[in-house]
Amino acid sequence: MSMPVLRVDYPGLLTTVQDLGRFGYQDLGVPVSGSMDSVQSRLANILIGNSENDAVLEITILGPKLIFLEDVIVALTGADLSPRLNGEAIVRWQPINVKKGSELSFGECRDGARGYLAVSGNGFNVPIVMGSRSTYLPGNFGGYHGRALQKGDVLSSISANHNPETKLMPSEFVEPNYADIKDIRIVIGSRENFSISELDKLYNSDYKISNDSDRVGYLLEGSLIEINNSSDIISEGNAPGAIQVSGDGVMTILLSDKGTIGGYSKIASVINADLNLLAQLMPGDSISFTEVSLDEARNAFIRQEKFIEHVVLGTDFNSKIYKSSVKIDGDLLEVVSDDGEIFSYSSLQNESTKKSQFAAEIHVEDEIFNLDAEIENN
Repeated sequence: MSMPVLRVDYPGLLTTVQDLGRFGYQDLGVPVSGSMDSVQSRLANILIGNSENDAVLEITILGPKLIFLEDVIVALTGADLSPRLNGEAIVRWQPINVKKGSELSFGECRDGARGYLAVSGNGFNVPIVMGSRSTYLPGNFGGYHGRALQKGDVLSSISANHNPETKLMPSEFVEPNYADIKDIRIVIGSRENFSISELDKLYNSDYKISNDSDRVGYLLEGSLIEINNSSDIISEGNAPGAIQVSGDGVMTILLSDKGTIGGYSKIASVINADLNLLAQLMPGDSISFTEVSLDEARNAFIRQEKFIEHVVLGTDFNSKIYKSSVKIDGDLLEVVSDDGEIFSYSSLQNESTKKSQFAAEIHVEDEIFNLDAEIENN
């Protein structure tokens, strides 16, 4: 049963309801939207027993003042916005018990740009629009009436159960220092539109995030990039993190609320693992770019997901998460359940537990294959 859990006494600069986004509608011109820093949004939910996709508050630079209407458990992650509960400083990245009538407020933005507030009870109960509760501000839909929060708004949780099984961050966890974010990793796009000298310029220049930046994209101030031919191309899909170059040589990094297609040349794309870092930068911050390979980009993403999996499983970062796989003619195939869930477990067991022989029955459509197989837990 849904129940009111907080009232907005002061909205802050930009506080919106977000989940991980709406998928399957880009062909209709509807962007994914969702949390700019999806890692921190997911962590906030995980810590208080919510699903990773439950709706949270994304708090940008200047936080709100919130009055709680019920006893709840909350978690704050992401930027250090000087959070205080009833006037006392509180920590991020851990569950916090909040009593009815308590006031959560924020002060100076010390580090980062976006914080995430998750509340027990399966997140905030706003209407699902095209499969998501995320706010899409340019379209005025999703979230809380399609807009940022305002004074007097009351938000409810989906469930009245506010006694979840909570989690703690692994003991080795070190809070990120967002002030250290200077270098963003990219994968280069089509090289035919840009000369070697222009790519060198991209690698060796610093760029400042313009004041005209928002959730749609970060406009960059700095060295202009020249395009070999016209800046226009046949319109194509816009990937998150794509760096497009306009006719006047100005670059824009496309972000959560980006348009779904575009006709500007794209010099590169920010790798998935660094999109979350970008979300913690604000206008006036400077960045540079470093090219990485597709393999390096993929490995960075895998490390990110393993980090989150350790939090979900409640294991230390130095423990090994084993995933079952079947080896057939030297190829490893992951073992999954009927609903697609990968069988895995976390352990510090010795090498003898990592491999075993067994007789396998493999179903492929209507056919059944019996074979002797070797399981590797990697």
